[in-house]
Amino acid sequence: MTRHEYSIVALIPARSGSKRVADKNVRPLAGHPLMAYTISSALQSGIFSDVIVSTDSERYADVARQYGAEVPFLRPAGLGGDLSPDIEWLAHALNQLRDEGRVYDCFSILRPTSPFRTADTIRRAWRAFLAEEGVDSLRAVEKCSQHPGKMWIVNAKRMVPLLPMGPPTQPWHSSQYQSLPEVYVQNASLEIAWTKVVFEKKTIAGDVLMPFFTKDYEGFDINSEYDWNLAEHLVNSGQAELPAVPHFPGLLNGCSEKC
Repeated sequence: MTRHEYSIVALIPARSGSKRVADKNVRPLAGHPLMAYTISSALQSGIFSDVIVSTDSERYADVARQYGAEVPFLRPAGLGGDLSPDIEWLAHALNQLRDEGRVYDCFSILRPTSPFRTADTIRRAWRAFLAEEGVDSLRAVEKCSQHPGKMWIVNAKRMVPLLPMGPPTQPWHSSQYQSLPEVYVQNASLEIAWTKVVFEKKTIAGDVLMPFFTKDYEGFDINSEYDWNLAEHLVNSGQAELPAVPHFPGLLNGCSEKC
């Protein structure tokens, strides 16, 4: 088998019960529920054997199916909490699929909160992953805007640097940003890994990770009302473009507040 013959499944986590942005995964953005843009990008990328939504809500499942994704099972309620680690829902999904005879070489986590990620973003990441030998996974990153070298841990009325690095006469916290080493922060745009890291190592990323550098708004992540309002502004002002959402038979016209 050549590296270009490996199979990959898209896994889109869409739990209900979000507190900071109520029902954000199905909340309408520019005429469609938020998850529709991730589903559409996954389908249009052309790289996935299947596009699966993992959700604990039958209502969310209905919306996902309307936009072309599969929801072959619901996620158990205990795996949908605010503090539930990703490995729990991911292992559940891959084990359920394996029990159905659906086995994949790789998986990609595509979170609905990154609506500006496109089909081209996904294809670029897949090509990069296939081209790199010896890695367990790929994760989207971007250059951080606030350097951790200037961050502090506060204890009552005292504080110490998070990263006590640099020479004593010129510690990082007292240096210009431009003089500090480049540091990248992960974003929610996408992750790709071999399924064996879940089955054999019980992690979502394994031990050897490679970076995927997102561009422009590909890594934009909606986690608050401020983020939501900014996403709407970016779309309305033409600064960012959402992926096209094709029409599917039986698809509702847009999405109401109750979708």
